[in-house]
Amino acid sequence: MTKKINIYTDGSSIGNPGPGGYGIIMISDNGEYKKEFSKGFKLTTNNRMELLAVIVALESIKIKNCNVEVFTDSKYVSDAVDKKWVFEWEKINFKKKKNPDLWKRFLMIYRKHNVTFTWIKGHNNHPENERCDYIANNSAKSSNLISDTYYEKNIKGL
Repeated sequence: MTKKINIYTDGSSIGNPGPGGYGIIMISDNGEYKKEFSKGFKLTTNNRMELLAVIVALESIKIKNCNVEVFTDSKYVSDAVDKKWVFEWEKINFKKKKNPDLWKRFLMIYRKHNVTFTWIKGHNNHPENERCDYIANNSAKSSNLISDTYYEKNIKGL
């Protein structure tokens, strides 16, 4: 089995906030493994779905210390890591930062692998990005949406 995995992710929300979803494609560098998955939520934001897609993908890797390249069209996610903002936010326990629940979860799994990010322009005919966009949007429109409990409880006060 390969120790290099390419992950393609996208998140969406219909309205922001609104119903949302994420789409993920994981491909081993030798092409022997390819998997797509997604999930939809009743009420969330686009940035939460962009970040959750990366988290869920990394959490699904069974081998520790993999070399992982994440392809995302989210500057929110890629810049937070590449510009090291998230590590500064961690030092202040994410005080006054959005999505602290997800950033804490991200850092836990991020540190178990060797992860790099590659930002790709969205809606630019990149096959895997377009596919992730499609499955993220379909997930947001599905009839079996689940609750983004943290968002609904802490952000919206529901």
